[in-house]
Amino acid sequence: MPTDDHAALKAEAVARRGRLVCVVLLIAVIAAAFGVMLIETHGLTQAERLPAGTVLRIVASRVPLVGRVIDVGDVHKNDMRRVLDLRLPRVLLAVVVGAGLAVAGAVMQSFFQNPMASPYLLGAASGASLGAAIAFTTGLVTAGARSVLGLSVQSWFAFCGAVGVTFLVYALARRGGRTNTAVLLLTGIAVGTFAGGLAYLIMFLSEQQHIAQVLAWVMGTLDNRGWHEFAVAGCATVAGVGLVRVFARDLNVMLLGAETAQHLGVHVERTRLVLLVIASLLTAVAVAAVGILGFVGLVVPHIMRLVVGPDHRTLIPASVLGGALLVLGADAAVKGFFAEQVPLGVLTTLVGCPFFVALLMRREKTFI
Repeated sequence: MPTDDHAALKAEAVARRGRLVCVVLLIAVIAAAFGVMLIETHGLTQAERLPAGTVLRIVASRVPLVGRVIDVGDVHKNDMRRVLDLRLPRVLLAVVVGAGLAVAGAVMQSFFQNPMASPYLLGAASGASLGAAIAFTTGLVTAGARSVLGLSVQSWFAFCGAVGVTFLVYALARRGGRTNTAVLLLTGIAVGTFAGGLAYLIMFLSEQQHIAQVLAWVMGTLDNRGWHEFAVAGCATVAGVGLVRVFARDLNVMLLGAETAQHLGVHVERTRLVLLVIASLLTAVAVAAVGILGFVGLVVPHIMRLVVGPDHRTLIPASVLGGALLVLGADAAVKGFFAEQVPLGVLTTLVGCPFFVALLMRREKTFI
């Protein structure tokens, strides 16, 4: 039928546009990553600066196969360390954290059928703040202290706080083997607010130096992060994003409604639970690694949905690249335009909030 042919052609055009957008985003992420490394490797004096060609050679020397033909014998070992041990893991961590938050946001927006949903909607941010506050104010954090898998004590406490609050919300909202999204949302707001209140109470009763430590960590930063943080966050994010991609078809079907999805063979309640667990873990890992980055998981999947459409087979990779690009861009802005060290999470919030409000004001519809 002509109508069916027209629909098929339209779907193919949307798919082509989605693939093109992903290619463009991939190129932009690579360029942004290299640009951030150049900013990061620029010292305060001319003598400390490294040419772009040198930075590129150092990075390429560690790429499998390519590295065999790259000669870095003339590069000082200190410059190698600056790039490979200080700059490169920071950039890679920015990529995986941005990707994880964006994908978690895409899942949450589909889960709640609402473009205002974010990865922190169920209290992950408040739980992480509570965990970090406990770690800092109880004396568990000491200079140079490391915990399991090489991560800091506050990171593990933040991770446990984020996961604990999220699953407490889910347990409280579940009734008779089913979960009502409205009840889940309201429970998340209530429990998250309570956890945030506890965090502030702990800080209020603590010493001034502990308050400063908690606030500096919670506001989000890539400073003093290295290969340990990237290894854990990277493995968890790759696994989580991969699992979400496996459920892309189920996410597409569930956009038609729970009853329709059930008739089409999707076990809605089980799929929702699995996706909620994955999104929560992605969020908890990101928060544990770098603190709270506002609006990344809210703005990126919303914009990508407008650009590439609602098909999660394209939306997920587009969100991965868009999230990575946003965090890299924010980090470049922090390093390139501010004399003082502005927390990364503060910048993403200040940029993301007005942009998202302006985007919503131009939209006639609230969702796909």
